[in-house]
Amino acid sequence: MYNKVLSGTLHGVEGRLITVEADVSEGLPTFNMVGFLASEVREASDRVRTALRNAGYLVPPKKITVNLSPADVRKEGSAFDLPISIALLTAYGYIPEEYTRDILVIGELSLNGDVCGVRGILPIVDYAKSQGIRKIILPYVNRKEASFIPGVEIVGVKSLKQTVEYLLGEEDIRSEPVLQMKGEMEAQFLEDFADVKGQRILKRATEIAVAGMHNILYLGPPGAGKSMIAKRIPTIMPELSYEESIELTKIYSVNGMLNKEDGLVHNRPFRMPHHSITANALIGGGRNPKPGEISLAHHGVLFLDEFLEFQKNIIEMMRQPLEDGRITISRLQGSYTFPCDFMLVAAMNPCPCGYYPDRNHCHCTKPQIDRYLKKVSQPMLDRIDMNIAVKRITYEELYEEQETEGSELIKKRVIEAHQIQKERLAPYHISFNSQIPAHLLEEVCMLGEEECRLRQEAFEQYELTARGAGKVLRVARTIADLDHSERVTSNHILEALSYRMGNFYQGGEMQ
Repeated sequence: MYNKVLSGTLHGVEGRLITVEADVSEGLPTFNMVGFLASEVREASDRVRTALRNAGYLVPPKKITVNLSPADVRKEGSAFDLPISIALLTAYGYIPEEYTRDILVIGELSLNGDVCGVRGILPIVDYAKSQGIRKIILPYVNRKEASFIPGVEIVGVKSLKQTVEYLLGEEDIRSEPVLQMKGEMEAQFLEDFADVKGQRILKRATEIAVAGMHNILYLGPPGAGKSMIAKRIPTIMPELSYEESIELTKIYSVNGMLNKEDGLVHNRPFRMPHHSITANALIGGGRNPKPGEISLAHHGVLFLDEFLEFQKNIIEMMRQPLEDGRITISRLQGSYTFPCDFMLVAAMNPCPCGYYPDRNHCHCTKPQIDRYLKKVSQPMLDRIDMNIAVKRITYEELYEEQETEGSELIKKRVIEAHQIQKERLAPYHISFNSQIPAHLLEEVCMLGEEECRLRQEAFEQYELTARGAGKVLRVARTIADLDHSERVTSNHILEALSYRMGNFYQGGEMQ
């Protein structure tokens, strides 16, 4: 007999439908599986046979052929165990064929017949809904994650036996209610900007960067507060929208990093990889490509501390993702596109020892400093909107009694600036000033004659590139939004220029 059951798989961070076909016929007892399968999928034959026996289903020895179509899509993972079992039981006559129509089944089986959780449920469920599927049977531990997609009946099962009894109508399993993102999901942080003493300019620059989602680089000696401020950036970022949360949850689902009891990513990510990270782990990839750290930081912050300790080729790999907000990885079996629209925050020292130009502490030679700084190329620096020189904090700033502004007040101003940007940029389908394309800069910034003249002088004096000049205008637009100014004035441009050091090294000399 022949039967087929719908299932799903992942392609990057998107889902695809897979048809599991099972044919049982007379002949030499074999269990053949075909359809461009990875090794873990081929191993399903042993798991399925053992799980069926331990669940109490007698499967007479016959010639079994299982095909996973379409054959030109590579099938990976262990999520096909349950649909293969259901297709076989239907082919053997345990389940009437009409009971499995228009139902998507997905799940891994343990040898005793329990259904185990799998990664990547959310994108598969979302895609299945777009293809007209209205009922999905999946592992019980994945039910919360899948229930955020409305319009689909989610049935969470714990065992193969329970699944069969549900299909036969012998057991009533209540479908999961559709979940919505809770209204009050404000993140609780131990850190606060009120903890940061001094560094007024650095805090102001960080506020501007977050308000426009601009990339920012901190350059200064150790102990000046670079990492301290970077780790407090999440405390001044607005909460994720529902759409952003679903998109981010898909990425974490594919990587198997979701909290199974919660099922949804509520807070903007803050990723801080160590400088020993590999290219595949940062950018994404591998034999079976998965999202890397830049994708895990989507809609959030990627903080690269000790920036120049990262391998130079890894730093340069981020140039294209920083511009496009996505990365495409090509392999023999296809191309995989991962979103990576993140805010880059980098911190670095001015020399190998960290104390240049303080010659009382720094004994690095000019060639050493030159080699150290040139680990990051000018094209990469050109993609960073703001470069901030950080000075050592003084004793008075550290210990004098003074009130410092907390994260709550700064966050309020950032949210107001975000709202202004979203209303202005909504017709262009973008959200932040950092995303403004070059052909819209003049229209969005609305420069007067004086501002145009200042821009020309700055372009010539600072030897800005075309990309660099655009970055200055985008930052100036954000400063104007924080000031609730409709137009970008000369003061806004001058402040934006002060946050762009441009070529901060030439032959080992800081500029």
